[in-house]
Amino acid sequence: MRFDVFTLLPETFSPYLQASILQKAAGRGLVDFHIHNIRDYTHDRHHTTDDMPYGGGGGMVMKPEPVFEAVESVLGAPPACPVILLTPQGRVFNQKIAGELAQLPRLALLSGRYEGVDERIREHLVTDEISIGDYVLTGGELPALILIDAITRLLPGVLGDPTGAEDDSHASGLLEYPHYTRPPEFRSWKVPDVLLSGDHGKIARWRREQSLRRTLAKRPDMLEAFELTKEDQKFVDAVKKEER
Repeated sequence: MRFDVFTLLPETFSPYLQASILQKAAGRGLVDFHIHNIRDYTHDRHHTTDDMPYGGGGGMVMKPEPVFEAVESVLGAPPACPVILLTPQGRVFNQKIAGELAQLPRLALLSGRYEGVDERIREHLVTDEISIGDYVLTGGELPALILIDAITRLLPGVLGDPTGAEDDSHASGLLEYPHYTRPPEFRSWKVPDVLLSGDHGKIARWRREQSLRRTLAKRPDMLEAFELTKEDQKFVDAVKKEER
């Protein structure tokens, strides 16, 4: 998969993309990152990419000319792939959206700055808008990295365990079960016996129940939207009785 990121701060991407799983995925040819500096597509000596908003008000607005030129120079006109604007006004990013975007061969991410972008960018260049939550950051660089990370780890072959992403919190609709590793006892705190039993059926059921219990305690809203089996419902009802 190829990512094209358009930003005013390209230097913010290298440290994260050149580390850990993302670096390994790129090295193995599973993903390709291209970071484009929007300032390179300006034509004045100051490399101006923003200007005061018409109608007054505080802050500056990203100009349409360099953004259009940057995106169209790289992707063509119209763009050869979806162009996502990272903005607090977009649809809120989640695991389902990450899965949908992971099916694409190429994706462009536009990182906004200042008060935002000229509305003509939103209307005539951008094909989708995504927010990472109901809060405001100084720019779209961190949101772009979040999308890249969440999407890349879903690509086949990126994670060492082929099924590693399937049990993640939110991937199945439930929060993930607890994890333990060596030593089996630390400061008198022991690993649950079932995980040491070697009985994979019991371990699978324990993990399922722990996911249900954890989701009920921390994110009951997720559980309301999840399709429970009869066995799941029986366990959840029992947990609720315990808490009364």
